[in-house]
Amino acid sequence: MHARRVVLNSRPGKNGEPSPGNFRLEQITLTPDLKDGQVLVRTLYLSVDPYMRCRMNEDTGADYLGPWELSECVDGGGVGVVETSRCSALAEGDVVTSFNWPWQTHAVMMGSSLQKVDSQMVDGHLSYFLGPVGITGLTALLGVREKGHVTKGANQTMVVSGAAGACGSLAGQIGRLDGCAGVVGICGSNEKCRALVEDLGFTAAINYRSEDVSARLKEICPDGIDVYFDNVGGSISEAVIEQMNRGGHVILCGQISQYNKDVPYPPPLSDKTQEILQSRSITREKFMALSYMSKSEAALFELSQLVKSAQIKVLETVVNGIENMGVAFCSMMKGGNIGKQIVKISD
Repeated sequence: MHARRVVLNSRPGKNGEPSPGNFRLEQITLTPDLKDGQVLVRTLYLSVDPYMRCRMNEDTGADYLGPWELSECVDGGGVGVVETSRCSALAEGDVVTSFNWPWQTHAVMMGSSLQKVDSQMVDGHLSYFLGPVGITGLTALLGVREKGHVTKGANQTMVVSGAAGACGSLAGQIGRLDGCAGVVGICGSNEKCRALVEDLGFTAAINYRSEDVSARLKEICPDGIDVYFDNVGGSISEAVIEQMNRGGHVILCGQISQYNKDVPYPPPLSDKTQEILQSRSITREKFMALSYMSKSEAALFELSQLVKSAQIKVLETVVNGIENMGVAFCSMMKGGNIGKQIVKISD
């Protein structure tokens, strides 16, 4: 049978922004004969995420991330349905997901590399397995719980950068549900600011492209900032940390402002910011959901309940067609998405 796939056509320059031309669409033929343990899957949805920018480099800068190889099929988070199975654990019609799903319309995969999921956990919104009830949701929930030290009744203020992105939009809502008195989102457009406050229940939002972040934080958070969920790094993070209270906590989730640059992860902070962290005893620890997989089952169940009961609202930006993977990825890297950026591959 015929399928289409996306391969890595070229790498961006050392400090370069990615472009859709870094990806190439190819036609392939899949062998109809499955080996023992294999399944044929039809791809429903694929995810594009900031960490993938690191995989475009020959050296990803992270020991847990392998680079994408030139002219090889690109992979990432995906969800699909089993069409044919020679794996005893999976049957035709099962919905499955994986972190290493090939960017193909159909694929032959080892059944053991797939996780079977129950569509009732997301009320049939299968793309949610890539976002709120998947690794993105785990990163938000466990990041806030493990590193944020939010205490009900302690009148804490939380700031989230990249707040209208897949992870930030969830993290802010979880901070609020867990007891933060104020949750402030920093994002890059007025439309995003409106979505954060009106749809997701953030206390306030700041558009870093048109507003003075430091001045607005002083207005909105007169008693300082206790918890900072950092998705962006760079100058925005330095502005937030400057107004953090003694004993505060930085949840270091991502540094998208630095991903097109050739710097180590996490990127170095200015001396002034380092000094603030030390003198005020503020923790700043790299957070990776993959380190907490023992807690993932309970956390995914909780996320499912929060989404189904509408205590967490989900924002998604959906693009159609495998031919638009590169366009969707590059748009997301520039902030073109509100919520999780998803590409729908088939019905």
